[in-house]
Amino acid sequence: MGERIRALRESRGMSRAVLAGMCNRGSDWLKKIETGERELNSHTLLLKLATALAVSDLSVITGNATDVAATVPTGRLNHPALPGIWDAVMTRPLVFRTPSTPPDPAQLQGRVDQSWQLWHSSEHNRTEVGALLPGLIRDAETTVRVLDGEQRRAALVALSDVYRLTGQATAYIAPAELAWVVADRALTAAQDADDPAAIAASAWNMGNILRETSYPEEALRVVVEASDLIRPHLESAPDDWRGIYGALQLHAAVTHAREGAEGDAWRCWERGHQVAKSLPVSYVHPSTVFGRANVDFHQVSVHTDLKKAQKALGLADEIDPDVMPSTERRARLWVEVARGHLQRGDRTAALMVMQLAYETGAETVRFTPAARSVAADLWRKAPRALRPQAAKLAAQVGVVADAG
Repeated sequence: MGERIRALRESRGMSRAVLAGMCNRGSDWLKKIETGERELNSHTLLLKLATALAVSDLSVITGNATDVAATVPTGRLNHPALPGIWDAVMTRPLVFRTPSTPPDPAQLQGRVDQSWQLWHSSEHNRTEVGALLPGLIRDAETTVRVLDGEQRRAALVALSDVYRLTGQATAYIAPAELAWVVADRALTAAQDADDPAAIAASAWNMGNILRETSYPEEALRVVVEASDLIRPHLESAPDDWRGIYGALQLHAAVTHAREGAEGDAWRCWERGHQVAKSLPVSYVHPSTVFGRANVDFHQVSVHTDLKKAQKALGLADEIDPDVMPSTERRARLWVEVARGHLQRGDRTAALMVMQLAYETGAETVRFTPAARSVAADLWRKAPRALRPQAAKLAAQVGVVADAG
C-alpha cells in the first residue's frame, strides 16, 4: 500500500509535506506509511488520502481488488444541472437592483418549501430540483439585499433553506469549492437571521458535507454545537425545532457508527428516538424528514455501518417503507439493506434489493457513493447466472467505467 501511495503522489507531482498536510498529518507520518514502517488501518485517513490524490476507488490504494469497492466522494460525478447552479452560486453580483415590485419573503419561502417537497417526492430529484435552483438562488439573494427589518430576517431564513437544498442537490456532483461555499452561505444566512432552528438546520447540512468529505471529527463538533444551541428551547419549542434537534442526533449516530464508535452511535440514536416519541406519530420534518420512520431507517443504517448485518436485516424486515414520505430515503433504505446482504456474502439478495432501490429512486442510487459501491461490487462478483442483470444495473448506475 505504501508503494502505491508513493507512486500516486509522485505521479501527481506532490511532495510528502503537501499530501500529508491535506490529511492533517506530518511528513514523517506519510514517510513511514510509504516505506511500510507504519500500517494504515484508519478508513477515515484512507478516504482523506484518496480524496487528496483524486482517486475515485479505494482499491487503487489498498490493492485488494476483491474488496467491496469504496467510491471516494471527489465531487466529479457529472450532472447537467451543475453548470447552471455553479453560475448562480459563484457569480453572485456585488450590486443588486431593486425590483419594481417589492419581493415577498413569504412567497419566496413557499417556493423553497415546494422545492424541498419535490426533492423528497421525485424519482429524478436532482434533475428536477436542479432546474429550479439557479432562479431560486438569484431571487433569494435579491430579496435579502433589498429588504430590511423582520422581512429581511424572514428572507435570510429562506436564503439559508435555498443553500441547504443546493447542498443536498449537488452532493457528490459538486467540486469541493462549491460544496464549501454553499454550506458556509447557508450557515451565515441563518446566523444573520438569528434563528436557532435555521442555524441548527444549516449545521446539519454542514455536518453532512464535513462527514462526506472525510472530516468526521469536525462534523461531530458542528452537530454537537448546534444541539447545544437548540436544546434549551426544546420544552416549549415548535415541532420543527425538535425535529431538527432529532435530525442532528441521527446524523451524529451515523457518523459515530462509520468510525466504529458503537456506544456513542447508539447513545445518539437513542436521543433521536426519544425526540421522535415526543412528537406526533405522523410528524415529518419538512427538509430532513426526521420522524418515526426516519429513526427506524437510521437504526438499520447504524447496524450496517457497524457491520452488524444480521441485526440490520432483521430490523429492515419489520419496516414498512411506505410510511416514509421521502422517495430518496426509501431508496437509501434499500441501499442499506443491499449493503447488509453484501456483508453476509449474499450477492443474489443484494442484487435484487439494489434493483428495487433503483426503481424507487434512480438518481439517489446513481449519485450516492454507497449505492455506486454496491453496484460496482455486484458487477465484479455477481453469481454467473446473474451477471447480465448485474451488468445492466452497473450501466444504469454509471459505475462500469469506475469498476473496471
